Amino acid sequence: MNNKIQKITPNLWFDKNAEEAVNFYTSIFKNSKIHRTIKYGKERHEIDGLTEDSIMTIEFELDGQVFVALNGGPYFKFSEAISFIVNCDTQEELDYYWDKLCEGGDESARVCGWLKDKFGVSWQIVPTMLNEWISDKDSEKSARVMRAVLDSKGKLDIQTLKEAYERS
Repeated sequence: MNNKIQKITPNLWFDKNAEEAVNFYTSIFKNSKIHRTIKYGKERHEIDGLTEDSIMTIEFELDGQVFVALNGGPYFKFSEAISFIVNCDTQEELDYYWDKLCEGGDESARVCGWLKDKFGVSWQIVPTMLNEWISDKDSEKSARVMRAVLDSKGKLDIQTLKEAYERS
């Protein structure tokens, strides 16, 4: 592992299933790996019910982005206020991430390219071009693309968005 510490590292709080989550995420994203695992000592397990030698944190990498997963007990839950954006160049790539991250997730949270996985983490699976399209100087073009996103019932379709953008 590179000794340089990433300036900002997302820390994901799980109850007791950080290892399961990390294994799930690293199986989905290419160029992913687990860097290190730190276990709780006896001074910690009495506080939150986690046992001595159980996993406290796992530092892992998803396609170049380092994260930390923490087994911290049931005190905090994920919300849609924080999500991870996965930019996809092709529909095949978008379908892959959508399908994998949806496995066991909250079906009611699938809208406009957003989903919530089986751990409660929110993701946005979007075309790489989406930001360019919705920020176009031609307000009619950007409005059409935004309408197509908002009309989506779940997974985004790149061709539909492209057609909305290019329509005159």
